Amino acid sequence: MQLNELEEKITQILPCEHLSVKGDGRHFFVEVVSTAFNGKTRLNRHRLIKDGLKSLMASDELHALSITVAQTPDEWQQRSDNTAKPAFRCHHGHSHK
Repeated sequence: MQLNELEEKITQILPCEHLSVKGDGRHFFVEVVSTAFNGKTRLNRHRLIKDGLKSLMASDELHALSITVAQTPDEWQQRSDNTAKPAFRCHHGHSHK
């Protein structure tokens, strides 16, 4: 399976404000940001994606899928805001974010 094919399948399952798919054709890592996750637990977010891809997984066309991010747009924005903060130095002189 090609990266763009998996991207297309995921966007058919749910609307994506952000989608990143990486992998080698059988093992994939995805980041998904969607309003469809509002009010859902982390487990239910993962189930929403994996349930939509069941046939691909059953046929072994999609061998392994790791969902590294399954967030709402607000959660994604908060994450982005946190990573954009400048580093500070602790009393030991180490840089922290």
